[in-house]
Amino acid sequence: MAYFLTKLTIIPLVKLYVGKANGLENLPKKGAFIAAANHASYMDHMIIASYLISHLNRKVHFLAKKEHFDNMFKKAWHNYAGAIPVDREKRGKKALKLAIKALKEGKIIAIHPEGTRTMTGKLQEAKTGVARLALSAKVPVVPIGLIGTFEMLPKGKYIPKFRRAAMNIGKPIYFDGYHNKKVNKKELRKVTTKIMKEIAKLSNQKYNHK
Repeated sequence: MAYFLTKLTIIPLVKLYVGKANGLENLPKKGAFIAAANHASYMDHMIIASYLISHLNRKVHFLAKKEHFDNMFKKAWHNYAGAIPVDREKRGKKALKLAIKALKEGKIIAIHPEGTRTMTGKLQEAKTGVARLALSAKVPVVPIGLIGTFEMLPKGKYIPKFRRAAMNIGKPIYFDGYHNKKVNKKELRKVTTKIMKEIAKLSNQKYNHK
C-alpha cells in the first residue's frame, strides 16, 4: 500500500519542481548500472528516483545515511526507492558490500559521490566509493547533473522553495580497462575524478579537485 501511495502522490509532486529532465534516453533499459549525481539538496535523490523509477519501471537503490530512516514518511519513501542505509561512523563498509551485491544481481544503485550535501552549491571533493562500486561490480556509471536544487532547498532548510530545477543525464561511462586487474588508491581517485568531471559538465560547474 505504501508503495502505491508513494507512486501516486510523491512522484507527481516532485516532478512539479523539475523544469527539464534531459537525457533519459541515456539510461540503460536493462542490466545494472550506477547513477552518480552531484548533491546540493534533499530534493536531489527524490528527483532522481522519481524520474528513473517512472521511466524505467525499476527500483533505484539509493545509498542513504541511516538517519534518513528515522520517521514513517522517510521510511515509506526509502522503502519505495529501495534505499540502503549507510552507517557513516563505520565508513559505510556494510552498505558498499550490499550495493555491490545488488549490482551483481542486476539492480540500479544511485549514489552521490561527494557523500554529503554541499554548503555552498559548488561541487565538493568526491569520495572514491563510486569507483569502488563500479570496478568491483563491473558496471557502467551514468553521470547526472542537477541544477537549481541548492537554491530550492539548501542544507539547513526544510521547506523547498517553488523553483524549477533541471536534471541532465549523460551517457554511461564504462571502465572495461580496469576489470580483472588490481587497482590502487591512485587509480580509484582517477576513476572518481573522471566521473566527477562529467557530473560537473552536466551541472554547469567545474570540478576543482584531482
